[in-house]
Amino acid sequence: MRRLRMGMIGGGPGSFIGPIHRIAAELDREIELVAGCFSSSPERSRMAGEGYRIDPTRAYPSLDTMFAAEKVRADGIDFVCVVSPNHHHLPAARAALAAGLPVISDKPATSTLAEARELVGHVKAAGLPYGLTHTYSGYPLVREARARIAAGALGRVRKVVVEYPQGWLAGEAAGKQAEWRTDPTKSGPGGCIGDIGTHAFQLAEFVTGLKVTELLADLGAVVPGRLVDDDCSVFLRFENGARGVLLASQIEVGEMNGLRIRVYGETGGLIWKQEAPNSLTINTIDGRTEIVHAGGSQLGPDAVSRTRTPTGHPEGYLEAFANIYRDFAAVLRGERAPLLPGIEDALRGMTFIDTAVAASRDRSGWVPLTV
Repeated sequence: MRRLRMGMIGGGPGSFIGPIHRIAAELDREIELVAGCFSSSPERSRMAGEGYRIDPTRAYPSLDTMFAAEKVRADGIDFVCVVSPNHHHLPAARAALAAGLPVISDKPATSTLAEARELVGHVKAAGLPYGLTHTYSGYPLVREARARIAAGALGRVRKVVVEYPQGWLAGEAAGKQAEWRTDPTKSGPGGCIGDIGTHAFQLAEFVTGLKVTELLADLGAVVPGRLVDDDCSVFLRFENGARGVLLASQIEVGEMNGLRIRVYGETGGLIWKQEAPNSLTINTIDGRTEIVHAGGSQLGPDAVSRTRTPTGHPEGYLEAFANIYRDFAAVLRGERAPLLPGIEDALRGMTFIDTAVAASRDRSGWVPLTV
């Protein structure tokens, strides 16, 4: 069975996420990066191709050139990954689908809700696979937490607390990565809520298996002069009546990438932290505490199938990212991967961003989350 051939859109010189996608995609030898249009600048695209060690003739100056050239090659690309800033996501995905290529995209899927709805139409019309790299749902112990909640380990879910604190935008937005994230013409109307809040939202729904039905949002631009939110507090209500809190911030000095989730039910609670991803804490109402370790014999099939090393040999962000690509590769080969985030998750995420931004701006109080 040959490796699937990937083309990359974005990920040029200075990109953080482009190399991450490349490493994750290639980790399990399911996929190899062979081509790309890495930048709107032909010279920068060429430079990126050198950095990725691909055939220089396959570092293309434009999307049209890449799709036309790859279509006639016997070893042409099988799909594309979209890793450019948010405002490029829709045109890149649309062009790839029109060229007959499946798409896996960095999140959020688009920069606006209207674009997300348009993207749904393109995906359905093309009838091709679409994946979204909500990386944190790829962690084995996140999948274990989901499975245990689904099996009733906590009883009926009552409360969900999901937090995503960062501190890197507490001051001036300096550098390419900060600049586009704080420019609403590129990020979309949501700043922090779109960049990391959407990760927290997806994690809450993924782990609990419950949909958010209502929210109350307080989003703010704390840094003077900033045009998008950088600090977010959102109350949630879930379809079973459970209450939740989502906190996302990029101005909390000293925080790095502290995504964490706590879920409490009638008979137990669990805690998982992204910066310590190889343990899952489960507390029961009778006072017992279980520490579940990655790679351990007590894990269920969803976690075991996406774990590569024995207990005590830490896996982390890259391996979780690789699990998303492994799921996408399975779909491309005609296999099932029910935990892969797809176009429905893309639309829910953009609906969450749009609803939270509007509700906070208008001081609307509790509003329905309607997809």
